[in-house]
Amino acid sequence: MTETVKMRSRPSAEKRRPSLFWVLASLILPLWSCMVRYRFTPDSKLPNTGPFIMSPNHYSEIDPIAMGAAIWHLGRLPRFMAKESLFKVPVFGWLLKATGQIPVRREGAVRANGNPMGAAEELIRREAAVIVYPEGTLTRDPDLWPMRGKSGAVRLALETGIPLIPAAHWGTQNLMPRYGKGIHPFPRKTIEVAVGEPLDLSKFEGRDVDQKVVNEATVMLMNEITRLLAGLRGETPPSELWDPAKHKQTETGRF
Repeated sequence: MTETVKMRSRPSAEKRRPSLFWVLASLILPLWSCMVRYRFTPDSKLPNTGPFIMSPNHYSEIDPIAMGAAIWHLGRLPRFMAKESLFKVPVFGWLLKATGQIPVRREGAVRANGNPMGAAEELIRREAAVIVYPEGTLTRDPDLWPMRGKSGAVRLALETGIPLIPAAHWGTQNLMPRYGKGIHPFPRKTIEVAVGEPLDLSKFEGRDVDQKVVNEATVMLMNEITRLLAGLRGETPPSELWDPAKHKQTETGRF
């Protein structure tokens, strides 16, 4: 069961403070709302304060706008981890910095002032939220189910203790198909969103954050994202996450 929602929680103090986000929201959201309506599951909510990492599924190039707007509707300010090179683009790079987006190196190492954990420390200091796509790219699964995840989101959560929140959405493929060349705004599309409880990583407390731990926690995360998506779709997901290597596919880039 889902319900159409414009604002499901009281805006955070961070969101209530005047910022560039207000300008962007006033420019983007009216047009976006003409194309999209949201339906959140009744249990979908975000912490009103404190940092968190949200990890959703990813199957359309317009997903970041969809999930960014969803977080805004849920009362928090959306931030992403973006390729470091984008921060060097004139104007756009300034916009990324001004809205608190997080630069990452191509190989996925988080960077802030030369310190790999600096970005996470900044998130904690600002009590900010960041969206990290655990698949790293659009899913290769032909039926748009989540594929095997990468370790970035889980490693960041394990090393910092920042809550890791799985999420799923369904409907953006109707607005912009995977690798589509344009959007289809009419008729107005419905995007369904399910936000889960923070992933319980207590079983890993006291253990070294080695590859075995990271892999196990990543599987937990992807399974929970898949469960949330199955609820939105009303379908049974595959018994095994899609593995591009087993299907002789590259991890990134278009098919």
